[in-house]
Parts: sequence; structure tokens; C-alpha cells
Amino acid sequence: MIAQGCCRVTELNGQGEKARELSAARDALLRAHYDEFRRVAGRVLNGDAAALKIQPTDLAHEAVIRLSGLDRLEFKGRTHFLSLSARVMRQILIDEIRRMRAQKRQPPPVSTELPPEMGAQTIDLEDLDRALTKLEAVAPDHARLVDRRYFAGLTLDEIAELDGVSVRTVKRQWRAARAWLVAELGAT
Repeated sequence: MIAQGCCRVTELNGQGEKARELSAARDALLRAHYDEFRRVAGRVLNGDAAALKIQPTDLAHEAVIRLSGLDRLEFKGRTHFLSLSARVMRQILIDEIRRMRAQKRQPPPVSTELPPEMGAQTIDLEDLDRALTKLEAVAPDHARLVDRRYFAGLTLDEIAELDGVSVRTVKRQWRAARAWLVAELGAT
């Protein structure tokens, strides 16, 4: 069983009808993008993540459950929703890795394979999370970009639209974030 965690949620100023509308929109997005959840979960769970004994369907289900439980969730369309969903999936995996490692004296490594543009290396998921946390402290925009690109599988065009910046800016940030992560992960 996957342990429960928490997520940051934007508080709504209004109540009643607006909350019901957002809840209905959230549920519709969950239904419409469930297959994408499974695809993202499958990509993240490649490598040794099978040691967690979580299937992509289980990860997608847990993300849906956590997102369904958020009554005060506010999002700006499909890409923002998928970005938030990827963040939730990442947190589920890290929580599960920590739970597993706390129970065993010598737990097996849990790794994932980075995409070819990031060096196509196999990396420990907890190391990747630590590196993203460090990147977030240095350059929050770059960390969000990696989250959206790697975990949510969003394109650079979708990310640019979501952030309200040019594709050229996103490409420049993506190059910088990749270089930073490759250097950071190489040092681990």
C-alpha cells in the first residue's frame, strides 16, 4: 500500500458554486487524461523502479486518488493540470522509496532512466529528487520545467504556453536545466 502524503493546494476565495464547478472540471480532466497518467507513470517507472512493486496503473490510481481528494484545487487548463499531476506522481514515488528504505537495512536501489537528451543514464530516483530540489533552490523555473518535461511529458511548446513565455525562452531554460542536472547527477 502506498503511504499518504500531502500536496500544496491553492485556496479558493469563493465557496459554493465555484468550488463545485472546479471540482467537476477536475474530475473531467482526471477521466480525460487517465491514459496520459499511465503513460507518464510507465516512463517514470522504467529501470529498477519495479523494486517498489508499483505498476504504472497503481501509480496512476494513487495520483488520481490524491488529486480527487483535493477539494480546493485550481488549475489553468490541461497542461497545468498534467504538470500538477506529474508533481504528485513524483512525490508518491519518493514517499514510497523512503518508506521502503526505512523498513529494510539494505534496500535495493530504485532507479529510472533519463531521456536521451539528458544523457540516457540510469539514475537513482531519490538522487534525481535531491538534484531537482537543489535546482529548485537555485532556479525554480528550471526545476518546474524539468518536472513538466520529464515527469509530465509536456512538450516545450506546451510549457511555453503554460508559462506565458516564448518557446525560445523555454528551449534556453531547458538547455541550462539539463546541463545543470547532468553535472549535479554526475557528481552524485
